Amino acid sequence: MLSPNLSATHKLRATYRGLVRWQLGKIGIAFLLLLLLFAFAGSLGVQNVSVSQVFKVMADHLLSEQLLSEVSELDRRILLYLRLPRVALGVVGGASLAIAGVVMQGMMRNPLVSPFTIGISPAAGFGAAVAVLLELDLIAGGSYWVVLCAFSSALVCAAMVLAISIARGAQSTTLILAGIALTYLFGAFTNTTQFVATEEQLTVIVHWTFGTLNESTWEEVIIILLLLALTLPLLFRYAWCYNALNQGGDEVATSLGYEIRRVRIITVVLAVLLTASVVSFTGVIGFVGLVAPHMARFLIGNDHRYLMPFAGIIGALLLVTADTIGRTILSPAIIPVGIVVAYIGVPMFVHLIITKKQDYFT
Repeated sequence: MLSPNLSATHKLRATYRGLVRWQLGKIGIAFLLLLLLFAFAGSLGVQNVSVSQVFKVMADHLLSEQLLSEVSELDRRILLYLRLPRVALGVVGGASLAIAGVVMQGMMRNPLVSPFTIGISPAAGFGAAVAVLLELDLIAGGSYWVVLCAFSSALVCAAMVLAISIARGAQSTTLILAGIALTYLFGAFTNTTQFVATEEQLTVIVHWTFGTLNESTWEEVIIILLLLALTLPLLFRYAWCYNALNQGGDEVATSLGYEIRRVRIITVVLAVLLTASVVSFTGVIGFVGLVAPHMARFLIGNDHRYLMPFAGIIGALLLVTADTIGRTILSPAIIPVGIVVAYIGVPMFVHLIITKKQDYFT
């Protein structure tokens, strides 16, 4: 017969294992929904194809299986070179933005923080605007010059924020305030470029700030996916640190052996890399990094071991859904995904605010 203490230990272990299975089950269900949405979104367009045909094209391309007897060459090319890269970019882009938002909110203990709070969005917009103003988009490989300028400008902004923050001890409040200041600064820079741009250049600059998945390529998907694969394991190393910060603040995390100043700097750098890699290709898509973490936290809780992957899936679902609505609701006209995300995300965000009975960080 087991002693009372041993029996209680077994019960606790069984309860914990059940909780882990339940959390992993939620992540698995969300992942299956994402796969279904991926195929469904790929099937929709000016020329619709069936979901089964999407799966057949994917299987043939990835596994070299001969399953395409029912798929015409035109449909195959439409899927492989137009729709699937677009949907895939929505998946990896939405996941990257959401994960960056989760770790930023966890590190700052502030539910209103997102990667764009520290000026990444307007900085990338300014870099792209400069590239258009210099007509770099008109030379060979012009789109990649625009991407490079946007990415470089975002990194410069992040470096400025970090430098200011480190000078004041890398405090979360300093990071947020410095980011807000640079947001307005780079916004003014972008407005200046728009003021001196020609009518054609202004159209390109403004369209870039809307955020879009048009003209997506597999190369862009691979680049963002590689950065996500490199940064996510590093962020997972600090999952317990984020949990400790959310439960008791810097003092509790420090007592557990974490060097908060170092963790904060690494987190911001990695979140900036994720965000900058996405917005450099897609333009400004700012709301995913704010609302997706809240949606995920509402469904799976505050444990960052599960929250990070779950938020990534939620962000992918949100961005792919918004893009699918944007390109089909007024087809053949396409509404930029950055606009649709706000229309979808704001009501969800307000609903979460109203229904949530307590603060996320206590």
